[in-house]
Amino acid sequence: MHAPSIWGILVVAVVVILLFGRGKISGMMGEVASGIKAFQKGMKDDDKPAERIQSSAEVEAREVDRSKDA
Repeated sequence: MHAPSIWGILVVAVVVILLFGRGKISGMMGEVASGIKAFQKGMKDDDKPAERIQSSAEVEAREVDRSKDA
């Protein structure tokens, strides 16, 4: 199997642009970029010391207790 030539790559690129349009492709690239940024942020957060994460049930229970006191 041989490597694709530059002409083959250009033909595929033109077909993709014609099928999806420039706006759709740029939108998908933006979504990919935001996904990568979110992944990198998640990896940085894993490096920080673990803080206690409250479950939604704990938060709701505390809010109910506060409403009973009022």
